[in-house]
Amino acid sequence: MAGAAADMAWIPGATFRMGSDAHYPEEAPARDVPVDGFWIDRHAVTNREFAAFVADTGHVTVAERPLDPAAFPGAPAENLVPGSLVFTRTRGPVDLRHVSQWWTWMPGACWARPEGPGSALADRAEHPVVHVAYEDASAYAAWAGKALPTEAQWERAARGGLDGAAYVWGDEPERPRERLANHWRGAFPWRSEPGSGTTTPVGTFPPNRFGLFDMAGNVWEWTTDWYGGDERASLDPAQPQFPVPRKVVKGGSFLCADSYCLRYRPAARRPQMVDTGMSHVGFRCARGG
Repeated sequence: MAGAAADMAWIPGATFRMGSDAHYPEEAPARDVPVDGFWIDRHAVTNREFAAFVADTGHVTVAERPLDPAAFPGAPAENLVPGSLVFTRTRGPVDLRHVSQWWTWMPGACWARPEGPGSALADRAEHPVVHVAYEDASAYAAWAGKALPTEAQWERAARGGLDGAAYVWGDEPERPRERLANHWRGAFPWRSEPGSGTTTPVGTFPPNRFGLFDMAGNVWEWTTDWYGGDERASLDPAQPQFPVPRKVVKGGSFLCADSYCLRYRPAARRPQMVDTGMSHVGFRCARGG
């Protein structure tokens, strides 16, 4: 078993202002939502913590399992092997409408080999674990005697009591040379400033008012909510050939650039296919009061 109350923060129950009418359409409408008190991890689950879970249970992540050809009609045979989607910098400026330019299907990529064969965790024991699908995150949470948070729980915790604020630290963006979250600084997706453009150890940036780290940036985090309200509504209408439901992920990641994806904010939300881990998706756990 992993995870003690000492590693979690108590979030008092309250009715808070969830969502935003001032940013991306999927965040609206802003509304009042009641949430009972709960515990939540102070930081995202790390590679060290996930390795302990794997050693204890023998869990094989979704990214480490061969793909079912029936679930991916028309996919080349070489893609139907264990692997995951890895962020790859481009050589220069690109059209930001086409995400395939910086996401690469990498055979062999998984939580323990985040860039594929030949890569390793090395000095990343305290970085958030990535390449975990929803099933993997749920399995870890159950092993730890916890659960994944709901979207409302996650956003209530991220806001730190700052209802309606744009960022987890307040309404104003970072000032020049101020570093409050791990997001992309520089020209996305090809050039980043030093200290930007990859995950960082949990706790590198200041906590919010509830003592929680990385509720903005570093990695997107799984929640239990279906994107669209229920499982059927969560399917992607733009990809009917892939009937994979999607859950809500929250918080933004190290790939969020102000010029492209201003989503390292508490109201931000994105759909993530439940069977898909990526190099910027992780999770933290919660526990009821």
